[in-house]
Amino acid sequence: MTHTHARVPSAPLTSPTGRRLPLLDVLRGVAILGTLMTNVWIFTGPGAEWGALQSGSSDAAVQATFGVLANGKFLSLLTILFGVGLAIQYGSAARRGQPWPGRYRWRALFLFGEGTVHFVLVFAWDVLMGYAVTALLVAWLLTRSERAQRRVMWWAAGLHLTVIGLLTAALALAPADNGDGGTVSEEVVDLYARGSYPDQIAFRLENAIALRLEPVLTFFLLLFLFLLGVRLFRAGAFGADETGRRLRSRLLVWGLGLGLPLNVAATLGGPDLFLAARYGTAPLLALGYIGLVGAVVDRVRRPGPLMTGLTSVGRTALSGYVLQNVLCVLVSYGIGLGLAERLGDTGPWWVVGLWAGVCAVLMVGSTLWLRRFSAGPLESVQKWALRH
Repeated sequence: MTHTHARVPSAPLTSPTGRRLPLLDVLRGVAILGTLMTNVWIFTGPGAEWGALQSGSSDAAVQATFGVLANGKFLSLLTILFGVGLAIQYGSAARRGQPWPGRYRWRALFLFGEGTVHFVLVFAWDVLMGYAVTALLVAWLLTRSERAQRRVMWWAAGLHLTVIGLLTAALALAPADNGDGGTVSEEVVDLYARGSYPDQIAFRLENAIALRLEPVLTFFLLLFLFLLGVRLFRAGAFGADETGRRLRSRLLVWGLGLGLPLNVAATLGGPDLFLAARYGTAPLLALGYIGLVGAVVDRVRRPGPLMTGLTSVGRTALSGYVLQNVLCVLVSYGIGLGLAERLGDTGPWWVVGLWAGVCAVLMVGSTLWLRRFSAGPLESVQKWALRH
């Protein structure tokens, strides 16, 4: 495949001056902390990262509520926002008259490297690798016509829903498993509860194919959401003007009006509808979250600590995403405090407390960091590396 440097047309985008859109930072902060609402149950469950593949969903009311509100929703929101970020960088290249994709390919490849390190050393359910691969394709698609982009977007949506529909039907029609197929082996439980750090790394590498199935399974969803983010940005959905408010009101009504009942129904449907809930109905509710957060931000006249903290996390999103996973590893696994084993029989509230505590650390820490530095630690490393 040959790569061409397309000269970016100078068509104006929503923010032709390149000024930062405050809502985007808040949404990124919400998305980062929201993904932890799902991931925190992975860190604290039996078998941790591998257990998430085998044990399925829980009937516990607290976890089920977290699932309705968070499972797949904030991942979809984060993916949409990554597409928005790609559109912003495309617009920046247009204003400067630079070729596209140009140096952006190196940025995507660097992100893939960061994701690989994150997967191996920290967390098997990394999203950065999948984002990097999708970004390379979408960056090229942005040089094509609007019609071509729309066609790819809707074809990707159709293919994704077809795959998820077939897999959901297969789960529903599969014979009931009366054995121990839904339990995690004692060896894996012991690995995360008492095993060494090198052994955990080796386990991820040995089972890399199984642990990397999610970005493969959801590739067409990622492609659709990236391009949807581009379209929403170009339509002005994140602006502080009347156009932005009108579009966000529609997202709020349709996203919550349809997304919330569909997600409740999919969650109540049990394990057979797990894929449909996480990868089918979740993106619709994510759009509702954009409208909901936008409505709140529009009514805030003087940002308080919560809004400031969310904005700071959004401005340091990459660092926050990695740090929250590192903190959960150190608190939950045996290589750290080992609370997943010690408190495993005490109920779900300590897990909720862990999520809230990590969120507080990220909001306070990022706010203090940005008082002295202009970007997060990993963001600064990325900028430095791409300059050399």
